This record gives sequence, C-alpha cells and structure tokens, in this order.
Amino acid sequence: MHSKHFPGVAFAIAFLLSACGGSSPSTAAASPSPSQAGTATTIAAATNAKLGKPILVDGKGMTLYLFVADTGTSSTCYSSCATIWPPVLTDGAPQAGSGADKSLLGTTTRTDGKVEVTYAGHPLYYFIQDKAPGDDKGQGINGFGGLWWVMSPAGAAIQ
Repeated sequence: MHSKHFPGVAFAIAFLLSACGGSSPSTAAASPSPSQAGTATTIAAATNAKLGKPILVDGKGMTLYLFVADTGTSSTCYSSCATIWPPVLTDGAPQAGSGADKSLLGTTTRTDGKVEVTYAGHPLYYFIQDKAPGDDKGQGINGFGGLWWVMSPAGAAIQ
C-alpha cells in the first residue's frame, strides 16, 4: 500500500518518529508478518546484499533488528514504538535455522504477557517498512530513544 491511499498513516508515522528524534519514513506500510500464533519462531542468517555480510532474519527471510535502548533482555519498545518496530514473537522455544547459533537464542516476556525472541540477550524486532526478504530500511534509524541495527549471527550490532 502506498501513502497516497492512507496519507494520515504516513503523517502519523512521520510525526511519531520525528517526535522521538528519528528519521521520517517516506511511505506508510503494513507491518511485517510476525510468526503465526502456535508456532515456534525460526531465527537464521542470510547474506545482506547491501551490507555484504550475513545478518539475522526470521524463517521467511525478513530482516531482524536490535534496539540499543533495550537493557539486558527486557524490551523498552511498547505502544507507538511497537507499532513501527513489531517485536518478534514466539509460541514455544525459538529455533535456530541455518547460520544462527542456538546457544544465543532466548526469550523474554513482554508486559502484555507475549513472549519475544532474544538473540545474544537482545530482544528482536521487525521494521514496518521492510516488505520483502532482504529489505533493511530500518538499519541505522534513530528513533524512540535509540538506534536500531541489524545483527550479525555472532550477536553483534552491525553498524
């Protein structure tokens, strides 16, 4: 969907990001599809063409991000933040796919009781503007009190 069809949504997202010190997205888009309820989430690695190195993705190849404002395994991204940066949720223990380190996978319970996947102690998120595998439009955005980075399979932020 394009912002010309939903101009109020594009404005709201731009306003929310700018109010929190972030970059304004150029178009509004629907949220990436998080894992379906009742299934464990798979975390894997895929080479990102733009960065030229492997990054973490979900089982569908969608890019995953960490938020530097999170401390420990607890998420600080709620309300409007979680609308733009949907948490990676799971039912059951997350699974390590190709290139991911099973020992770095974990979970944290959000304030609403949902279970979010962590990797190397960092809660994981999608970005609302990433629509297809390989999209990394959230890379380096400063919003909601901190920077957002893709992660390496070793669990480090790629800056």
